[in-house]
Amino acid sequence: MCRGSAPKLARGPIPPHDGEGTIPVTRLLTRTRLRLPRLRPRAAAAALAAAAALLLPVAGLQPAHAADVRTCDPQGTIAAGDYTIQANEWNSTAQQCLTYSGGTAWSVDTANFGLGTSGAPATYPSIFKGCHWGNCTPNSGLPIQVSKLGSAVSSWSTVQPASGAYDVAYDLWINSTPTTKGQPDGTEIMIWLNSRGGVQPFGGKTGTSSAAGHSWDVWTGQQTSWKIISYVLQGGGTSFNNLDVKALIDDAVSRGSVNSAHYLIDAEAGFEIWQGGQGLATSSFSFSASTGSTGGGDTQAPTAPGTPTVTGTTASSVSLSWPAATDNVGVTGYDVYRGGTLAGSTAGTSFTDSGLSASTAYTYTVKARDAAGNVSAASAAVTATTGSGPGNGGGNGCTATYSNTNDWGNGFTADVTVTNTGTAATHGWKVTWTYGGNQHVTNSWNANVTQSGASVTASSLDWNGALAPSAATHFGFQGTYSGSNGTPTLSCTAS
Repeated sequence: MCRGSAPKLARGPIPPHDGEGTIPVTRLLTRTRLRLPRLRPRAAAAALAAAAALLLPVAGLQPAHAADVRTCDPQGTIAAGDYTIQANEWNSTAQQCLTYSGGTAWSVDTANFGLGTSGAPATYPSIFKGCHWGNCTPNSGLPIQVSKLGSAVSSWSTVQPASGAYDVAYDLWINSTPTTKGQPDGTEIMIWLNSRGGVQPFGGKTGTSSAAGHSWDVWTGQQTSWKIISYVLQGGGTSFNNLDVKALIDDAVSRGSVNSAHYLIDAEAGFEIWQGGQGLATSSFSFSASTGSTGGGDTQAPTAPGTPTVTGTTASSVSLSWPAATDNVGVTGYDVYRGGTLAGSTAGTSFTDSGLSASTAYTYTVKARDAAGNVSAASAAVTATTGSGPGNGGGNGCTATYSNTNDWGNGFTADVTVTNTGTAATHGWKVTWTYGGNQHVTNSWNANVTQSGASVTASSLDWNGALAPSAATHFGFQGTYSGSNGTPTLSCTAS
C-alpha cells in the first residue's frame, strides 16, 4: 500500500460572517489518512472521497453561527491555534459535518453511518498536533526521537452519545525518520479511552498493562509496513487528566512494538465511527511533548526478580507470584513472559495468565522495570502445567460461518464466526476452505491465517482457542481478487 505523491493543500480564510473573525481553513485535496484497524485500500479511499464530493451539498466549509466554523468536506481541516481539526472521512460517502466552537472544542454535528463493525470504520474525525502526512501544526515540539523523549502528557475531555458504534481513541504515529509525507513506517500507537457497539482494535489481545497508572488490555498487530499496538482502558471513561503518554510509549518499547531510535511525529485524538456518530464531541484537548535532560538520568536497571512460584492452575490459567526486585530509584512494574512472548504486565508481584490450553506445560520468566524505562535481567524460569479440561476425549465440534463485510471491486474484508457446537470446552480450533476464484488473503486478525494456492487455513491463537459449549469467537481478514468473489464453504474442527 502506498500513498503516492504528497497531498496538495488549498489554503484560504473563511470570510467574516455575522461578526465572525477570519479563521484559517485548509482542505486536503487528496486522502490524508491510511489507518488501522484494518488496511486502508488507497484506490478505494480516493474513489469514495470523489463520490462524497458529488453527494455533499454546497461548499464543504460554512459558518454555523457567529463564533463557530463548520466543515462538511470529507477531507476538510480547520486550524485551531496550535492544533488542526480534520474531518478524515475516508471509507464512506455519507455526509459528515464537524463544528469548531473555539479553543480546542469541536463536535460531530451531522453523521449517521451504518457500516458493519467487523470491517474498517467509516471515518476518524480528530484533532492533532504534529505532522499528519506532511500537514504540520505550528509550535508542536515534534518530531522527537523516542529515546530522547523526556515527557509526553495529554488531557482530553469528551462527550459520548449513548447509541452508535465507535471508539474514542488517541492515535500516535512513530516513523523511522523525523519527517514523512506518506504513510509512517514505524508504529501506530492507539490509546482507547472508550468504545461502544462491540468494536475492537486491530490485531489480537496479547496482554495487559498498568502503565501510566491505569489498567489496560493490550492488542498488537502487523500491517504491511508498520506495527500497531493498542491500549484499551479497562472499564472505559470520558476523559483523561494529565495522562502520562510517555509511560505508554515506554511500555510499547519494552514490548518490542516501538523502536526507540524512531521518532514521534504526530499525536491525534478523535473518534473512529462505524455506526451513528452524531453528538460525539471534544470539550477540550491538550498534548505536549518535550525532550529529556541531556545527562544525569537514571541508567541503572533493577535487579532481577526472584524465581516465580506457581500459586494455582486451572484448565485455562496459571497464577504466579515472585519475590520483588530492587532498584536505586524504584521499581514501577513487572513484565511476565510466557516462553519468549509477553503475557502481561503488572505493578505488583503476582499475575494470572489466562486463555491457555488444558493439559499443557508453559514456562514463565519475569522482568522488572523502573520509571526511567530500565529493564532488569529475566528471573529464573518456572514451568506450570494447566489442568485437564472437562470432557477431554469427546464432545468436541464447531461450525464456522463466513461473511463478506466490505467489498470495493478488487479487494474485500471478511469476517468468520467460530462457534463451539460440542458438549465440552474446546482447547483450539481450525477452519479451512478453498476459494473458487483467485482471492488472496493479505492480512488477518484474531487468527493465524495461511494460504497455499486457493486453500486457506485459519487456526486459533493462544488466547481465543478455549470456547465453552455454545460460545463463539470471531476472526477476520482482508484480501484481493479480480473477477468474482464468491463465498466459500468452510470446514471447522475443534480439539
